[in-house]
Amino acid sequence: QVQLVESGGGLVQAGDSLRLSCAASGRTSSSYAMGWFRQAPGKERGFVAAISWRGDTTDYVDSVKGRFTVSRDNAKNTVYLQMNSLKPEDTAVYYCAATLKHYSGSRANEYYYWGQGTQVTVSS
Repeated sequence: QVQLVESGGGLVQAGDSLRLSCAASGRTSSSYAMGWFRQAPGKERGFVAAISWRGDTTDYVDSVKGRFTVSRDNAKNTVYLQMNSLKPEDTAVYYCAATLKHYSGSRANEYYYWGQGTQVTVSS
């Protein structure tokens, strides 16, 4: 079992930055690729970013490319999502997820473990 806990969400203004963290605990000796997803009110959960176990492969949804950066520190069992130039349309609950595959990208059905989410609200 792996437990994922997100943190770092909050209320910010458009143009501000936030850094989300996702700390993994439990069976962290395995190699997990990680992903970030988000769900806005009334919308389905959607892909935001993904990173491979070694951190050598990343991917982003088009709407966040150039603004968001995903990274990881395996020594700390933590994955980060640096979010810059935030827009009101980034408002959502952000979830991190882990997969036992080397890399799963945007394929949500391949992620086995999910966190509880952290709220990000961007005011205009």
